[in-house]
Amino acid sequence: MPQHIKKGANALVAEALDGLPTISVEEAMPLVDAGTHVFVDVREGSEQAKGVISGAVVSSRGLLEFHIDPDSPAHKPELASEKTFIFYCAAGGRSALAAKVAAEMGIGPVVNLTGGFSAWKKAGGPVSE
Repeated sequence: MPQHIKKGANALVAEALDGLPTISVEEAMPLVDAGTHVFVDVREGSEQAKGVISGAVVSSRGLLEFHIDPDSPAHKPELASEKTFIFYCAAGGRSALAAKVAAEMGIGPVVNLTGGFSAWKKAGGPVSE
């Protein structure tokens, strides 16, 4: 690793996952229509164009903080509820970072979907285009 980098991406993801609640795809599937949880897709737009978990709020990782902040013109009211937020990306790394930041900003509870969208699709979870 170059000397100017103090922590690599893997180390940051490992720190984010430490103490972060997780949920398996099998545990999360029944929650899609339960009304108690909000799925948050933090993948990039090109990835989201291939499908998202049914009913998920889309918020690419680069805009998440602005979508959470109620003082931001880009605020998404769906991210201001008192529900539990299930963050996911393609495999689970970006969503761990996103969930950590979201919790630091005060929303929650937050959990990370283990295996991300890839595991969701493989398990046959509901997807909307």
